[in-house]
Amino acid sequence: MKKAKPEVGIVMGSDSDWPIVKKAVEILNEFGIEHEVRVISAHRTPEVACEYAASASRRKLKVIIAAAGGAAHLGGVLAAHTVLPVIGIPVKGGALNGMDALLATLQMPSGIPVATVTLGSAGPINAAVLAAQIIATGKPTLTRKLGRYKNALKRKVAKGNANVQADLGG
Repeated sequence: MKKAKPEVGIVMGSDSDWPIVKKAVEILNEFGIEHEVRVISAHRTPEVACEYAASASRRKLKVIIAAAGGAAHLGGVLAAHTVLPVIGIPVKGGALNGMDALLATLQMPSGIPVATVTLGSAGPINAAVLAAQIIATGKPTLTRKLGRYKNALKRKVAKGNANVQADLGG
């Protein structure tokens, strides 16, 4: 059986980002979205980063997720070389605990957007959900899966509220 072509490219600047990025992979798997994962450094392998982004459309990717810490230029480098949406995950760590990565991912020049998600454990989850939402614009089945996912979040909040109210004696 032939495997479907990936629709999402996930790129991390270092293999040390893998434990964080793995959460995005799990969400994409949950939605049944094919993806590929690569370690490509904006600084150590810039030619590879440029070629990856430049060839992404031709390879039928729809979205690129870029995770990087420190200087975090990966998302911007990829965005500069593709017309596809790029979602940046700033990775916590280093002397500034991820603030440098957040600012580097956010502060893009006009015309080179990188959609940036939060620092911390929600970042890769939000990146994967956003990628799914972008892809879902042409896929009713995926739209329904996203609706069920969001409804499950609502139920979790309602259950949490019920637990707190019960603890309060209400």
